[in-house]
Amino acid sequence: MAAGLTLAMLAALALVGINEAGYRQSTQSLTEVSEAQRIRLALNLLLQSIVDAETGQRGYLLTGEARYREPYDSAVKKVDGQLAALQLLYAHRPAESARLTELAKHVSRKLAEIDMSVRLRQEGNDDAWKFVITTDVGREEMEAIRQQAGELIALSNEALMRGQAQISVSLRFARIGIALVALAGLAAFYLYLRQTHALRSAGERQQEALQRERNALEDEVRERTATLAELATHLQEVRETERGFLARELHDELGSLLTAAKLDVARLKSRLVDSPEAIQRLQHMNELLNSGIALKRRIIEDLRPSSLANLGLIASLEILGREFAERSGVEIEMVLEPVSLDEANQLTVYRMVQESLTNIGKYAQATEASIVMKNYGNHVVVEVSDNGTGFDIQDTRASSHGLAGMQHRVETAKGKLTISSAPGQGTRLSASLPTAAAKPSKASEFA
Repeated sequence: MAAGLTLAMLAALALVGINEAGYRQSTQSLTEVSEAQRIRLALNLLLQSIVDAETGQRGYLLTGEARYREPYDSAVKKVDGQLAALQLLYAHRPAESARLTELAKHVSRKLAEIDMSVRLRQEGNDDAWKFVITTDVGREEMEAIRQQAGELIALSNEALMRGQAQISVSLRFARIGIALVALAGLAAFYLYLRQTHALRSAGERQQEALQRERNALEDEVRERTATLAELATHLQEVRETERGFLARELHDELGSLLTAAKLDVARLKSRLVDSPEAIQRLQHMNELLNSGIALKRRIIEDLRPSSLANLGLIASLEILGREFAERSGVEIEMVLEPVSLDEANQLTVYRMVQESLTNIGKYAQATEASIVMKNYGNHVVVEVSDNGTGFDIQDTRASSHGLAGMQHRVETAKGKLTISSAPGQGTRLSASLPTAAAKPSKASEFA
């Protein structure tokens, strides 16, 4: 990998160097070519202006009409600007600048000769302008102009050819350099492919080892999760069994004791009619016994609701909601439809509603809550909602055993529990359970 990377870096640096050198050389050559073309164009325009001036002179001399002077007047106006442009182009070329100075002198003389003949013709001095025309001054100056301009054009052509040759050399050099760099790049790419293949093979072997370890860990986690789920279910069943046993013991033993004590108080009260103080004490004791019996009944109902077996699920939920409303002051709205659930699922629904109301009383700070039970034929949906403070589900701590216990209980019954809440927007718990007639395989279809 190191050799291929070094070779690739050298090839890249060489390519950058070749490209930079070629760019600078080509830019310089293009500048020279462009300047030579501008010089040649300016010289040709100057010659064209002199020729136009001479043509306009001859037309005006022959006809005497002002319209024939237009080419002359237009050409004379352009000459000064064209000479100024040439002087700028030759500013950094002393030799050509000297030739341009000589050319400008001849141009000035030629224009002076043309201007003299035109003025004489305009003044009507025919003999004078004809004499000027018959002299060789104009011809000699024109030949000198053509000679000087031709030499300058030839120099521009030479500069143009040199620039083109230099561009050709730069392109040839760049072509060879790029070919060499391409070969070096291919070699570096070959080394890179070899090293990459080796690294990929090593990575694949490592990935296979990691995958085997991951699969083993997943199998272990799956087994432990199943074991924990079975243990949680067993503990839940044991807890319900213990609750039932404790409820029976409280009902049978404690109930008998409290009832016997109440009967004894009644007998004593009937025999102590002559002692108002004793009767008052016995009355107070009777009220305490009544409170104890009521407390015993409430504890028994919390441990194992007898109303569930005696009155049914709807009546049990109504009693649960009414008692919670009386204790907490929260207004409870209940919409309960008859459902077909087995005894275990009825207890699951009861415990879910009971735990939800307990959480509302402890944490929600709600003023209103609702209990809704809907029958959809093959499944039942039970919802408990409130208008309390709510909470962020994402920030729910792992120690929220109440919610975790509800979820496990509902999932054990082949159902699904959905928790919806947000800060300041209350909380809604929705459990979906299969009915007694539904197939267990379809229970997971409902949310």
